[in-house]
Amino acid sequence: MDKNTKFLIVGLGLIGGSYAKTLKKQGFKVAAITKNQEDIDYAVKHNIIDFGTTLIDEKLIKNADIIVFALYPHIFVNWIKENGHLINKNTIITDVTGVKTPIVKKIQNMLPCGVEFIAAHPMAGKETCGVKYSSSSIFKNANYIVVPTEKNTEKAINVCKDLGSVLGFKDISVLSPEAHDEMIAFLSQLTHCIAISLMCANDNPALVRYTGDSFRDLTRIANINDEMWSELFIENKTALLREMDAFKIAFDRLYSTVRDSNREEMRRLMRISTKRRKNFNVKKEC
Repeated sequence: MDKNTKFLIVGLGLIGGSYAKTLKKQGFKVAAITKNQEDIDYAVKHNIIDFGTTLIDEKLIKNADIIVFALYPHIFVNWIKENGHLINKNTIITDVTGVKTPIVKKIQNMLPCGVEFIAAHPMAGKETCGVKYSSSSIFKNANYIVVPTEKNTEKAINVCKDLGSVLGFKDISVLSPEAHDEMIAFLSQLTHCIAISLMCANDNPALVRYTGDSFRDLTRIANINDEMWSELFIENKTALLREMDAFKIAFDRLYSTVRDSNREEMRRLMRISTKRRKNFNVKKEC
């Protein structure tokens, strides 16, 4: 990717800030538009961006070669609806949004002629939010999904893949919006549902004195941004409900082995679990 490429980050939170920080370290020019002035001040002070504003700066928008939208889905759609006409022809825009089917084609249809939206999803994050917690290290060993439609050109798809490489993602893959949302319902949204349910299942305050790493690891993502995740759940509810139903069946199967003291079947399920889990092990780099 050409080092003269000028980036604009719209939405300077954890992921937007991490994009900005990583790109700035790589020597790119990075500007930002976000709603809070304190986030701009922090990002400029800590050399995360070159310049930022809380205003819809037409010159800044027109000057960008690539615009990354790190916004909630409905805010992203509204931003394009209100300001999309300011984006220059030949600009490529991308996103970090956790659902694709409800928004990708809608946004593509709203953009001016010559502006191309190629969707992407960085499979990375923390249980904290905000630019102050941004870090390029969250992309290391993480997966990055490019989500094209029939409207996308090979050039834009390759630019998006190159961006994933520059950011340091370990594996870059391509999925349709529909396949992405089906996959994400299981891998991300269902896991958050399980963590939330577990934390809501017992309110004994003394438990914290006795917990070990297994409980902390399992419930890390229960520390959740309710505004964002509730929107993602509802936007992808058909796929998510399907995965929740499948989980209930699997949980009931395990429940019955405990109820019936069926150790043989219980161990069989545990062996399946162990075998499948090995596929997800991440090799630590020295």
